[in-house]
Amino acid sequence: MRPSLISLFGFAAAAVVVGLSLYAMRGESALQQNEVAALPAEAATKEKLLADKDIAPASVARTDPGSGANVERVLTDDGSVVTKYSPRQRDGSGPVLVETPRIGQDPRLAGTPNEDLLEDSPYGPLPVRGQDGLRPMDQYARPWSGTRGTRIAIVVGGLGLSQTGTQRAIEKLPPEITLAFASSGNSLQRWMQTSRRQGHEILIQVPMEPFGFSASDSGATTLLTRLPPEENIARLHEAMGKITGFTGIINYQGARLLSDPDALEPLLRDISSRGLLFLDDGSSAQSVSGTISKAIDLPHGFADMTLDVQLDKNAIVQKLDDLERLALRKGSAVGFASAFDESVDAIEQWVEEASSRGIEIVGVSAVVDDPQKN
Repeated sequence: MRPSLISLFGFAAAAVVVGLSLYAMRGESALQQNEVAALPAEAATKEKLLADKDIAPASVARTDPGSGANVERVLTDDGSVVTKYSPRQRDGSGPVLVETPRIGQDPRLAGTPNEDLLEDSPYGPLPVRGQDGLRPMDQYARPWSGTRGTRIAIVVGGLGLSQTGTQRAIEKLPPEITLAFASSGNSLQRWMQTSRRQGHEILIQVPMEPFGFSASDSGATTLLTRLPPEENIARLHEAMGKITGFTGIINYQGARLLSDPDALEPLLRDISSRGLLFLDDGSSAQSVSGTISKAIDLPHGFADMTLDVQLDKNAIVQKLDDLERLALRKGSAVGFASAFDESVDAIEQWVEEASSRGIEIVGVSAVVDDPQKN
């Protein structure tokens, strides 16, 4: 029996419907597969773009397995990127990290003091610990690698006394060098801002009584053994009020005051309470600053040598070489110099050479003995 024309048309229509259905189902399945495959590809593309820009989404930590630090880059609402580093212990293959929390300051704000770390006084804003315990010493410290390598801190003092000399020193000295500003200097806040923006850690240099100092020599801000503690602390605060953004105090002269525990201890206690460090320039063998500092948990260090006793560039470079040999034995060392042209030129040249030998030049806060971190 031959099928009718209507039946043939019916079978053909059914076949077309079935074929189209199968095709649609296969196309939808393929489309879903393509969409699933595209998701990781899109994510990878987005991650690549973020990586190319060195930006991660807000609060996302990105750490290279071979890196010695955890890195977190935060994208702020205004499009700026803030990078935070925290040390991470290695698995034995690579440098060992020291437990040194790096707080520091956003480089864009380095010339601006943290208002939470200041208090008003008759002498100007004075440094204080934050309500959360944050110390100015930590806030204004120069970041460093945190590794157990050979570290050298070089402090250049006497800045602010000569305008041309100060400008030259700030322009020529590498940012790793710590700058000490004389409290009797001029335009200190302006020089501080310039120095901090270029990456320098800074100290305030306070005049103290040396041996052979007569009453007629007494300066209005010099700290003296014959003065009551309240007067010396007032003079210290006057020096501190001249500048902001510093990590600590270094003496200018002061052999007699540094050897007198009754006069020195109240001053060091005030420095400690404010979250600052004290660097002894090492010029007095009779100094008791180290002994007192241990008793009151004050971050403290000694300069191991004065670099420019002989004001000659070649002689200063030789002293820097001596400092390096000392650091290789001890693990770290501190050198002190004044902002003479010869000193600045010698330090500039030597730092570049030392860095190529694997010596890390750090801010002085990285090498002082800090009982508050133990």
